[in-house]
Amino acid sequence: MSENTGKDLFKMLGKFEQQQKMPPVESWNPTVEAEIDIHIDSQGRWFHEGGHFDRQDLARMFASILRREGDNYYLVTPVEKLKIRIDDVPFSIVLMKTELKDGLQTLSFMTSLGDEVIASEKNRIEFRLSSSGDQIPYIEVRNGLWGKLNQSTYYELINLVQERKDGFFISSSGFDFKAPA
Repeated sequence: MSENTGKDLFKMLGKFEQQQKMPPVESWNPTVEAEIDIHIDSQGRWFHEGGHFDRQDLARMFASILRREGDNYYLVTPVEKLKIRIDDVPFSIVLMKTELKDGLQTLSFMTSLGDEVIASEKNRIEFRLSSSGDQIPYIEVRNGLWGKLNQSTYYELINLVQERKDGFFISSSGFDFKAPA
């Protein structure tokens, strides 16, 4: 993919977040708690009662009211919170863009639902050990909700790892993230 094509795709996919303000789910304290048969698989795909969400805008809407409490995930409104199942993390990171801003490398990531996040001290990159023993990169998308990089985005990120005396690092927004050796 050419650099211009990637930037155009980023702009198109990021329109949702720019047009929509995220609800303040962290400040809501609903009194009704229940469960709903919504499942997010390990690839970040959304399912309801076993069927895949065909409409991405519906998955985006639900993702905007998603909140994590401990190991549990809920869809939250001001009056109710509905527990859902998530295999790993709620987001799949499908694109990465590298830019230089004020002489610093900045890494932007896009989820499959159109959320754009810039790796920084606030939105950390961390590597987690998978069941197969591989180090898989994740990035915090918002409020304790993480996304896992898909395979092609993983390879793009790994190409940016720099070796230093004290280990391997990836830099973004003036912050260094420890990478596996």
